[in-house]
Amino acid sequence: MSYMGGEYDVIVIGAGHAGSEAALAAARMGCNTLMVTINLDMIAFMPCNPSIGGPAKGHVVREIDALGGEMGRNIDKTFIQMRMLNTGKGPAVHALRAQADKFLYQHSMKETMENEPNLTLRQGMVDRLIVEDGVCTGVITQTGTTYKGKSIVLTTGTYLRGKVIMGELAYESGPNNQQPSLKLSDHLRELGFELVRFKTGTPPRVHRDTIDFSKTEIQPGDDKPKFFSYDTESSTNEQLPCWLTYTSGETHQIISDNLHRAPMFSGIIEGTGPRYCPSIEDKVVRFNDKPKHQIFLEPEGKNTSEYYVQGLSTSLPEDVQLRVLRSIPGMENVKMMRNGYAIEYDAMVPTQLWPTLETKRLPGLFTAGQINGTSGYEEAAGQGIMAGINAARKAQGKEGLVLDRSQGYIGVLIDDLVTKGTNEPYRLLTSRAEYRLLLRHDNADLRLTEIGHEIGLVTEERYQKFLDKKSKVEREIERLRKVKVKPVEVDELLASLESAPLQNGTDLLTVLRRTEVGYTHIESISPSPEELTEDMKEQVEIQTKYAGYIEKQQAHVERLKKMEKKKLPEDIVYEDVKGLAIEAQQKLAKIRPLSIGQASRISGVTPADISILLVYLEHYNRVTAARG
Repeated sequence: MSYMGGEYDVIVIGAGHAGSEAALAAARMGCNTLMVTINLDMIAFMPCNPSIGGPAKGHVVREIDALGGEMGRNIDKTFIQMRMLNTGKGPAVHALRAQADKFLYQHSMKETMENEPNLTLRQGMVDRLIVEDGVCTGVITQTGTTYKGKSIVLTTGTYLRGKVIMGELAYESGPNNQQPSLKLSDHLRELGFELVRFKTGTPPRVHRDTIDFSKTEIQPGDDKPKFFSYDTESSTNEQLPCWLTYTSGETHQIISDNLHRAPMFSGIIEGTGPRYCPSIEDKVVRFNDKPKHQIFLEPEGKNTSEYYVQGLSTSLPEDVQLRVLRSIPGMENVKMMRNGYAIEYDAMVPTQLWPTLETKRLPGLFTAGQINGTSGYEEAAGQGIMAGINAARKAQGKEGLVLDRSQGYIGVLIDDLVTKGTNEPYRLLTSRAEYRLLLRHDNADLRLTEIGHEIGLVTEERYQKFLDKKSKVEREIERLRKVKVKPVEVDELLASLESAPLQNGTDLLTVLRRTEVGYTHIESISPSPEELTEDMKEQVEIQTKYAGYIEKQQAHVERLKKMEKKKLPEDIVYEDVKGLAIEAQQKLAKIRPLSIGQASRISGVTPADISILLVYLEHYNRVTAARG
C-alpha cells in the first residue's frame, strides 16, 4: 500500500560526499529539500581512504568552500593530520591533504545536515523515479512511499547493482557490507539510460598494536597547518603521524604465485577499474621491473586501533591478503581487522548529461558523483554542490550555473565528463587543467566567492571579509609598485640571499619578482601600513612573481571565451551539415555541444570539422536574423 510522503522543491537520493553537498546547497539556497538514503548512519562515510585532498583534489575542496559548500569546513573540524604537498614545486601544484578521523568526519557532517532548517533526512531505498509528460517529478521508495519534487538529484555512488568481490567470493553488496540498490539500476535502463560497469577497490585494515613502527618511516603533519576552508582561522586538533614502508620481493612473489586466484585475472571481475589507483596485484604485473612499491600506514581516527594500508588495494582471497601483509617490513606479525575487496557497480555514461549535470533524456533529473563515472570523494563533492545548485535553480525557475575550464577544477572535471566521457573511473589530475596557473590552491576564493555570494551560498559577513582581503592585496601590490629603493638600501639583503646587486634604483615590486626574494624580505625593508594576514601576504607574492605567466594564460582564456560565446542552435541536425566527417556527425549528434568551444573538445571532432561548423553557424545566424 503506497502513500504520499510529501512534496519538496529538491529531492536528493544518496548521502555520500556528492549527496551531502547537493542537499546542503539546495537547502541553503532556500529550497525545501529532502534527502533519502539507504542508511542514515552512512552519511558522508569514507568507505575507502580516510583522507581529503591531495593534488587537484585539494583544489576542488577549496573551490567547494569558496562556493559556500561544506567539505572544507568539515575536514578542518575533524582532521588528525594536515600536510601541504609539492611545496618544492610552483604554487600551481601545491596541494593540501588531510588525514581524517573518519568517524568524526561522518558524525560532524550528519550533525550539520540535521541542523539545516530547510533539509529533511529520511532513511529509505529509492526503487523508481516518477516520470510525468517526459519530466522527472518524484521518487518511489521500496516501501511504496511517494515523494514529489521539482528537481531530483541522483547520487548513488557505488551502490547501483553493487557487487563485492574477494578471491572466489562474490556477493551483491554496497560498500562496507551495506545494502546495494538493485531495482533503481534496472529502472534507469528501462528509461533508456546507457549504463556501464565500473570497479573500484579498497585495502585491508590492520590493528595498530600489531605494527612494528620501528621498521617504518614517520610521516608527520605540518608544524603550522594550513586549512581547507577560508572560514577556518585556527585549530587545536592533535595531529597523528602516518608511516611509510614498502612491499618486498617476497610480497611480489606471493602475489605472482596467486594470480590464478585473483578475480582481476581470473575473469570474475567484469568492470573497468581506475588506472590511477590500481590494485597491488595490478601494480605487480604492470610494473614488474619495480623491486618495491610504497605503502602508507594511516590511522583511521583518534578512538580506533584500525590502520588503513594505503597502496595495498586488493581483491585477492583472504588467506593471500594476510600473507601479503606479513611480507611487508613492519607488518610481520600484523593482525588483519578487515579484508580488502573490489566492488563493481553501475555508472551512467556521462555524455548523457548537460554541463549543468541535468540529464538530457529526462529533464528534472540531475546526477552527481561516482554514478557519473568518477572516483574520489572530492570529485563527487564537487559535482554534488554543482548539481545541488542547479537543481535548486531549476526548482526556482532560474538559469543553471556552469563553471568553465578557466574558473575552476570543478569546471574542468564536469566539462571532461560531459564532453569527452570516460571509459574508466575518472580521476582529476592537475595535468588535465590547461590553465593550472590560474586555478591555484591559494586563489580559489578570488575565483569563486563572488559566484557563491551571488547564488546565495556565501553569507554577507563572509563576502565582506573576502572583499576586504581582495582590496588589501590590490592596495599592497600598488604600494610596492610606488615605493622606490636605491641599491644601498637593498644590496646587503640581496647579497645575503645570493641575489645579484641592483645596478640602479627601482621599485619594491621589481625586487619581489626575483626568485630568491620573498614577501617577508620586502617587509623587513618597508612594512605595509595595513595589517596583512599570512594569506594576504602569500597572494601579494604569488600574484607579483607570476604576473607575466598569469597574464599570458588570461589572454589565452579570453581568446577561447570567444569560441564559448559562439552558441550552437539546439535544433541543429549534424547529418545535414555538409562536409562534416561521419565520426564528427555521430559524436556531435550524441553529445549535442552547447557551443563551438565545447564542440572543439570532443574526441574525434577535428579542426577541419570546427571550421565547417563555424561557416554553418555564420550562415544559420544570417538566415535567422533575416527571418526575424
